[in-house]
Amino acid sequence: MRTRTATWKVSWRWAWVLVLVVGLGLFELVRRVLLDTENPNLVPSLILLGAVVGPATFVTFVWGRRLSFGVDPVLVGLVAIVGGVVGVVTAGALEYDVLKDLGPFQMAGVGVIEETAKLIAPAVVLVVVRDRRAATGLLLGVASGAGFAALETMGYALVAFLKSQGDISAVDQTLLIRGVLSPATHMAWTGLTAAALWAAVRHRGRSRWMGRFAVTFVVAVALHAAWDGIGTTLSYVVLAALSLGLLALAVHRIGHHRSPYGRRVRAAR
Repeated sequence: MRTRTATWKVSWRWAWVLVLVVGLGLFELVRRVLLDTENPNLVPSLILLGAVVGPATFVTFVWGRRLSFGVDPVLVGLVAIVGGVVGVVTAGALEYDVLKDLGPFQMAGVGVIEETAKLIAPAVVLVVVRDRRAATGLLLGVASGAGFAALETMGYALVAFLKSQGDISAVDQTLLIRGVLSPATHMAWTGLTAAALWAAVRHRGRSRWMGRFAVTFVVAVALHAAWDGIGTTLSYVVLAALSLGLLALAVHRIGHHRSPYGRRVRAAR
């Protein structure tokens, strides 16, 4: 007999394609009507769709992989929303002093703050649920990173719209770069660190596993600092590809081999 999670996964394996196609279709519909009518009331809808479609597609894709998760889609969605809001608010409240006081180490400080802030919601779930599988941590980390990236992209797109005095092409450029590449990096970084955190807790905080979590967190912060510090389109593409590659490697190792993240996960039956 299939478990509830396995049943969900059968029906969700290719759901990411539907999310992507429908999301892009709605985005293009709003964009065309906005260009034809020049109705500014449609700008929030355009920004919302442009910022959310990429993260939603990626979270759905991860959910459909051959991993065994101990949570359902409702909790994943809740972590995405709460994690995104808490992460953005926490980062916004702390980063002002960091940018003012750390001088040449500003980007590293921002990386530490944001990567920690995105872990708050997944860490709360870790405390209240019994599941300690690294796959569950990875999924919730990806969800929290997705929520953070979506809200951050919406903010950047709105600023671009206001600074350009209503130029939709400026919004398009921001959504293209940040709406696609920024979610990939934020979701990968938080997914990796959350998976490592889950593994460390599952192994009762042994020094070996805590050390691996610390190394993973430092790598995430370094990639984050590079993203903020270099700031070119080429660097965004390279960092997004590298981050997704690391996440894909973690997914593969969690699902098929003994790994730093825990025992091999067998398919639920």
